[in-house]
Amino acid sequence: MIMKKTLLFLVLVIAGCTGVPPGVTPVKEFRLESYLGRWYEVARLDHSFERGLTDVYADYSLRDDGAVKVLNRGYSPSSKKWKEAEGRASFVDGPDTGHLKVSFFGPFYGSYIIVDLDRDRYQYSLICGPDRSYLWILARQPKLHPDIIKRLVRKASGLGFNTDRLIFVDHHSPAALPTTLNKGD
Repeated sequence: MIMKKTLLFLVLVIAGCTGVPPGVTPVKEFRLESYLGRWYEVARLDHSFERGLTDVYADYSLRDDGAVKVLNRGYSPSSKKWKEAEGRASFVDGPDTGHLKVSFFGPFYGSYIIVDLDRDRYQYSLICGPDRSYLWILARQPKLHPDIIKRLVRKASGLGFNTDRLIFVDHHSPAALPTTLNKGD
């Protein structure tokens, strides 16, 4: 009986990590092929796995098995080293809905919910996680027009995210960013 309760608890915890916060709706008519490629982190809510990092970006590409390869990179000025994490993402509700589950650690997944998106050119997006402590503004370039940032921040605030705590990410010249990392970095 204890084993069944423990298993049920683990299933509920793992399922909860791929959920959508109340009142948040993932974008519809999502096109993965338009989303693939490099996205720069313009702003984020703070988390230990990104704390202190600058020049943060993510590369999304298709894997042979049909899932999405996620490669996150950021520079730590304090250690003077690049940090990297590779993950795997797949759709939760189908390929036309901007709700994916992402794993960087084995069978443990977290939500990647596209809340807002430049539907014409896929040049910016507003992303959240399974609760209101995860929020990112991403763009195809390290800088995003201030009017777009204001609109996305206003939308996130209206959805209950604490946008006063957003960290705006420092970026240096995109040409200075590495395309590959040494294993020791």
